[in-house]
Amino acid sequence: MTLRKFVIPAIDIIEGKAVRLYKGDFSKIKIYSEKPEELAKKFSDLGFKRLHVVDLEGAEGGKPKNLSTILKIRENFSGEIQVGGGIRDYETAKILLDKGINYIVVGTLAYRNPKDFEKILFDFPNKVILAIDTKGGKVAVGGWKETTALTPEEFAKRYEGFPIWGYLYTVIERDGSLEGVDITPYKLIQQFIKKPVLASGGVSSVEDIKKLYDIVEGVVVGKAIYEGKISLEEL
Repeated sequence: MTLRKFVIPAIDIIEGKAVRLYKGDFSKIKIYSEKPEELAKKFSDLGFKRLHVVDLEGAEGGKPKNLSTILKIRENFSGEIQVGGGIRDYETAKILLDKGINYIVVGTLAYRNPKDFEKILFDFPNKVILAIDTKGGKVAVGGWKETTALTPEEFAKRYEGFPIWGYLYTVIERDGSLEGVDITPYKLIQQFIKKPVLASGGVSSVEDIKKLYDIVEGVVVGKAIYEGKISLEEL
């Protein structure tokens, strides 16, 4: 696998714009593009195979707010797209998958309403990625605002036997910080599960990406790309 197949560029959306938060804080937003679909086209032209798209307003409010922007991104990216943020019911999941989104990333629903989550899993097998967002070593839900008593390993094991694609494990304290990655949590969770894990949070350099290369299936990278810490051409 090349680094370009391993890296999954992130496009986070607020009010139709591509932005980044700092450590999951909605009061610390930086806008990087007024037209996220143009970013998607650039990533597609450069040969990236998968894109990670988050409706941040959906994550915060519980309902997707940027569907039209997500569909523009879909039109402009030739590879696979995974979408998260505000997918809290069956209808939302179905709309996104029917519109050509390849995978949906779901965490809060899996925690709060397992029965509804399981219906999505069985109706759309291997199309769902379980979001494992952590703060202080515990799973956080509801746009990262509610910290649960669950460990990442406990949360993952709940669904390991279900037809999910795998897991997106985000260390919120590092997300958007450019502080570098900590490989320890990813190594630990692999002892409890067999499905693929994607890493997210803190990537600041190509060296960070290489650290994760033999540990996880792929790594989501956002701010390091937008701030020029990682050259897309270099990948």
